[in-house]
Amino acid sequence: MINSVFFSTFAQINFMSKIYAVLILMVVLLSSCASKKDLLYFQGIDTKEQVLNTDFSPKIKAGDQLSIMISALDPLAVIPFNSFKPNMGTGNGNVELLPYSVAQDGTIEFPQLGTIEVAGYTRVELIAVLKEKLAPFLVNPSINIQWLNFTITVLGEVKSPGAYIILDERVTILDAIGLAGDLTIHGVRQNVLVIRETDTEKQFERIDLTATNLFESPVYYLQQNDVVYVEPNKPRVNSSAASSVTGIWISITSLTITIIALIVN
Repeated sequence: MINSVFFSTFAQINFMSKIYAVLILMVVLLSSCASKKDLLYFQGIDTKEQVLNTDFSPKIKAGDQLSIMISALDPLAVIPFNSFKPNMGTGNGNVELLPYSVAQDGTIEFPQLGTIEVAGYTRVELIAVLKEKLAPFLVNPSINIQWLNFTITVLGEVKSPGAYIILDERVTILDAIGLAGDLTIHGVRQNVLVIRETDTEKQFERIDLTATNLFESPVYYLQQNDVVYVEPNKPRVNSSAASSVTGIWISITSLTITIIALIVN
């Protein structure tokens, strides 16, 4: 009688061990069946070959918001050439300038000078253009131009993804990643995607942060509205897929094991 009970108990333990082994195998299979397609952004984009460009000076384009301040030795002489906010004084006190919005055709409306084409110029180049146009009216004017909406966006496997306003027009991809808190341990450093929009097309370039030619990349210096995307590695993709379905399958399998055990007993 004792032997019968012993062998019956041993058989049940052996059976349950097999069931739990099957359960573990199912969990492993479920956690490894995910693909990149389930998680990655911007899939199917090929790298386009571009001419090497190490010039960090961005070009002004439609949609930009610019601050343009004209000054000279005679403060009264420059008043007609500055665009002040309504009801603001024009003396020596603090005044606030109206921003210039670059229209879709690449132009702005400048006081006294009328319509001026600004798209395609760098900040330094536009200063030279305005100085030439103001020469008949002002003696040795000083011109200060700044972007008000110079923004880059960092997405994907970084610690703080989001859009960042840049105060300095010289910004590198390393600066952008630094602003976003660096890559997480799940970020793929060898295949970072930069999306750049021009007046006529979108450009896609991939960059290897571990390569020695990183600093020669045409997208090492970022431009206005660039998007930087860091894709997740395979373990990150697999874990995201497993976390969404593994819990459900474990519950189902556990219920199945319980029912089988009751039948066996």
